Amino acid sequence: MAEAVADHYAGSNDLAAAIAARLRDAGKDIAALTTADLATVDEFHIRGRKATLELGAALGLDSASHVLDIGSGLGGPARTIAEAFGCRVTGIDLTDEFCRTAAILSGWVGLGDRVAFRQGDATRLPFPDHEFDAALTIHVAMNIAAKDRMYAEARRVLKPGGRLAIYDVLQGEGGDIHYPVPWARDPSISHLATPDAMRSLLADAGLTVTDVQDSTAESQAWFEALANRTGQQAPAVTFQTFLGADFPAMARNQVRNLQERRIRTVTYVCRA
Repeated sequence: MAEAVADHYAGSNDLAAAIAARLRDAGKDIAALTTADLATVDEFHIRGRKATLELGAALGLDSASHVLDIGSGLGGPARTIAEAFGCRVTGIDLTDEFCRTAAILSGWVGLGDRVAFRQGDATRLPFPDHEFDAALTIHVAMNIAAKDRMYAEARRVLKPGGRLAIYDVLQGEGGDIHYPVPWARDPSISHLATPDAMRSLLADAGLTVTDVQDSTAESQAWFEALANRTGQQAPAVTFQTFLGADFPAMARNQVRNLQERRIRTVTYVCRA
C-alpha cells in the first residue's frame, strides 16, 4: 500500500528541475524567489497558504518551537510556518522525491537552515519520544488506513502538553466520492474517516481535542475558483507538475464532491 501511495505522488523523476523550468519560463529569477512564488505548487491542499497560516496560529508557535510536519510533501507548509513564526520545522514524507525536492526549494527561498526533510512513514515515525513542541498534518490521512497508529505516533513524539493540528479531507454524508481526486485515482489508496470516527481515533490515541473547525463551504468556494481558472491564464507552476494531465479532472471532481457533501474539510486542534 505504501508503495502505491508513493507512486501516485511521484510525478517527474526530477521535480525540482521541472519546477525551475516552469518558473524561468514565467520570467522568475530562481535566485530571488519568495515562498509566495512557490505556493501554487507546494501548498498542496485545499485553501492553500491561508489554511497553513491558520494551523500555525492554532499551534501557538514562537521562535523556540520545533515543529513536526507529518506528510510534508514539497515542503510548502513547513516553509510557510518557519517563515511566519520564526520556528524550526522538520518534515517527514513517504515520497522520497518530495523530500529531495523540498530541500532544494527551501534553499531557493533561503530557509534551508530552518527546515529539514526526511523520508519516512507516518505510522512509524523515526523520532524519539517527546521530541517536538508541536506537530501538524495537512491532507495526509486520506491515504492512510492505519490512522490509529498515525495519531498514536504523533502523540508519542510530542512533548507533554504539545499541540497537534490536523487539517484533513473527511468522508461526508453525500455518499461515495467521485474519482479521480488529488489523493487517489481510484478507491484503492483512499481511506477517508468520518467526523465521528475522527473523534474516536483521536481519543483512543490519547489526544484531547480542544477545537474543531469545519471549513467545507469555504473549501468549496476555493476549489470552484481554482477549477474556473484551469485552462485560462494559469500560474507558472501548479499541482499538475507532479499529478499529471488528469489534474483538471481531479479538480472538477473535488468541486463536485464538495458540492454534494461527499467530502468535508475539517480541522482538529489537539493537546497531548
